[in-house]
Amino acid sequence: MTRVAVISIIIEDISSIEEVNRILFDYRDYVIGRMGIPYKTKNINIISIAVDAPEDAINTLTGKIGKLKGVSAKTNYSKV
Repeated sequence: MTRVAVISIIIEDISSIEEVNRILFDYRDYVIGRMGIPYKTKNINIISIAVDAPEDAINTLTGKIGKLKGVSAKTNYSKV
């Protein structure tokens, strides 16, 4: 069974951007859509990822990204 969720990512250390993108590429089969916003005023990047995946895969993805230097990631699950 899969769940639909949105993963919110804030990147404060630009040296982590390449690794974030590599991890997201590894989970590309689960990604429904992605929106990235470079917020130059604050020198951060904001990424929102919509996924449809098993809950374990979503948790693993969020955990891998959240462990990166200068990166935070949170997940919000749908009820369906």
